[in-house]
Amino acid sequence: MLSRSSQTDSQTGAQAEESMWIPLLFLAVIVIAVFVVISIYNGLVGLKVQCDNAWSDIDVQLKRRYDLIPNIVETVKGYAAHEKGTLEGVVAARNRAMSTEGPAAKAEAEGALTSALRQVFALAEAYPQLRAVESFTQLQQTLGQIEDSIQNARRYYNAVVRDLNTKIVQFPSNIIAGMFNIKAREFFEISAPAERETPRVSFSGGAAAS
Repeated sequence: MLSRSSQTDSQTGAQAEESMWIPLLFLAVIVIAVFVVISIYNGLVGLKVQCDNAWSDIDVQLKRRYDLIPNIVETVKGYAAHEKGTLEGVVAARNRAMSTEGPAAKAEAEGALTSALRQVFALAEAYPQLRAVESFTQLQQTLGQIEDSIQNARRYYNAVVRDLNTKIVQFPSNIIAGMFNIKAREFFEISAPAERETPRVSFSGGAAAS
């Protein structure tokens, strides 16, 4: 009787121990799952914030260029006033770029603006007196610096967007992105190679660089 009683008590104790571990294991799985979700979510949010900050940097540089264009137009107008169509074209392209929203549409508008600026600077080849104006040279140099800053900011922004968009389509981060409505971002990419180049003109008497 004692032997049977001891065996029964032992089995009961083992079952009780097993029943105690089951909820603990279940709790551990839940904790790990929550930790994974939080980690993935924080990673996605971090990339999203980086995208916003990178786009803000681009926006700052674009505004610097917008502010510079009226000075360029006024300087050229003083020596090539009858080139009205070219000057009006760059002003119109500037206005369109300023009013355009979204990275993809903005990139297209900025490409058109760059092309229009290139035509304005090409006028310097036909007007030697304009090439000799120091303020015009300084404006072009300033524009070149701004263009370089835009390109650097664009490369960084596109790299961060690529990382975010990759995370959004990968498992299991795609599930978390869907749960919290984290969307893929548009790239800021100028498709035409010529439009990526800073508008420049040679002051040595050669043809304008394209």
